[in-house]
Amino acid sequence: MVRRSQRRDPEKLRKELVDLLEDFESRLREDDLRDKVRALIPANYTLRDLGSSLIESDDASSARDRILAYFRKFPRTLIHGDELMVVAGISEYARRIRELRVEFGWPIFGGKSLIDLLDEDDQDSLGFDRDLLKPDDYFLLEDTQDRDAAFRWKLANDIRKSPLSVKDKILDFLRRNVGQRVTGEELKYLAKDKSEWARRVRELRTEDGWPVMTRVSGVRELPVGVYILEQDRQAPKHDRNIPDPVRVEVLERDGFACRICGWSRSNANPDDRTRNLLELHHIDQHAHGGENVAENLITLCNVHHDEVHRGGIGAEELQSLVVAKT
Repeated sequence: MVRRSQRRDPEKLRKELVDLLEDFESRLREDDLRDKVRALIPANYTLRDLGSSLIESDDASSARDRILAYFRKFPRTLIHGDELMVVAGISEYARRIRELRVEFGWPIFGGKSLIDLLDEDDQDSLGFDRDLLKPDDYFLLEDTQDRDAAFRWKLANDIRKSPLSVKDKILDFLRRNVGQRVTGEELKYLAKDKSEWARRVRELRTEDGWPVMTRVSGVRELPVGVYILEQDRQAPKHDRNIPDPVRVEVLERDGFACRICGWSRSNANPDDRTRNLLELHHIDQHAHGGENVAENLITLCNVHHDEVHRGGIGAEELQSLVVAKT
């Protein structure tokens, strides 16, 4: 049976460890290799006990609890796996991290997922150099538990087994979670850990017209690496090729609100089942040569966007709203 770490007074453990190592000095001069190895076992146990005793919380009796406590002391900080091994007091710390992510809903990213994310999107707010990342690095996106995560991970596991392409698996998953936050770790799992997952999400947004919202696309309250499919419908083809920098410029200029009625995500009413999405509209229609530039785009809620396309609001009125804003 595997020995569990025993949490005790760190200073007493330190002294015990020093005594054990000093006693080992005489063993080094002996020839019996097995005796040397067996003599180090108590020191190894004591070292693990010392590491697990550094987390002083009464709620940190298990390795998983200690790992979580350590993450929560340093949210949005790159943490190497060796640190977690020390505080966990076990070598199988990676399994406990997966439990925290999949069963308990803590948004913990691994180094490989962070690398995929940085390679595909301009996630400059992470605050560290992509070239310094290692697969056994970890990052707690935010100090918030998502209690629905276990259900989503089960769903992701079912979709993962299907014969669909990576992009179609991701789209299926997003469409079954409309309006819900999902993490890049979930999407990476869907893709069977293939690094293309981040590129496929970007394609769904920029080429296929699915309203997948991210921090990069203008939803600043979202943490990096979190995605929301705002609505289960594609944008018209002519609206799909607006570059992200232009999209963000327009949203920021318009205050992330509809220029006609002022509706925004911040003042949305949960009971309003009609108005639930911000879209960009070409004042001079894209089909007629209108360019994907900020001067030719305006932010509208989906209700007024539909009204514009029905002819209820003309281009001159829209242009006057843009001029008034700028």
